[in-house]
Amino acid sequence: MKAELGGAAVLVTGAASGIGAAVARQAARSGAGALALVDRDGPGCRRMADELAAFCRTEAIEADLAQSGQARDAAARALDRLGRLDGLVNAAGLTTRGSVIEGSAGTWDALLAVNARAPFLLMSALLAHLRARGAPGAIVNILSMHAHGGAPDLGPYAASKAALLALTRNVAHAHLRDRIRANGINLGWVATEAEHRMQAETLGQGEDWAERAAARLPLGRLIAPEEVARLVVFLLSDASVPLTGAIIDLEQWIAGAPPP
Repeated sequence: MKAELGGAAVLVTGAASGIGAAVARQAARSGAGALALVDRDGPGCRRMADELAAFCRTEAIEADLAQSGQARDAAARALDRLGRLDGLVNAAGLTTRGSVIEGSAGTWDALLAVNARAPFLLMSALLAHLRARGAPGAIVNILSMHAHGGAPDLGPYAASKAALLALTRNVAHAHLRDRIRANGINLGWVATEAEHRMQAETLGQGEDWAERAAARLPLGRLIAPEEVARLVVFLLSDASVPLTGAIIDLEQWIAGAPPP
């Protein structure tokens, strides 16, 4: 069964690159009627909008989701420009390292602001809009395998994703009768531009880090953003109805099992 979006209008955050960009491309090619692409990288967001304009209506919205006012404004601008929204993908996120001992209050605040508060505000806006229309809708939140507990150097990050996981299920439960579905994806190691910068530059692993990491993985490679995007579009589409409140692990190991 091919997932089709049937002309739906969808807001995608983090859409200038990585998983958000892959989701935007997959949505455009899967029958989305309109896309609101949100990212703090304004030029990158506009390039993505131009790339996808041949498939559907696209609107680029520059916003720093670390600022609560800009998160609210992004939703308002999307609704104003598109006239309606039927779906939301919260793909924007920070992966700043820091353990519970070494992480600062600033690290905690930044991670919670982007990874949990911004999705909360965007979901709130979408839910109010859909309920006012009496229309169904779908939300997909990009979570992390670290929400299960996380690596020692990702304490605040793991907490931010665990918060969004709980909120995803809360929304799913609260809006069952509104026909608004909310699901999440716990991502593992994905080969994105941001991950390359983190591993090669920030963590000093060198340009060949991906090849060395891949050699230890069951598939012999990292997960591709396009694989994530296909699952996201399925969860947005009517093909996944009535699935809601589901948290899907997309990784090369099973939580609770011995490492591969």
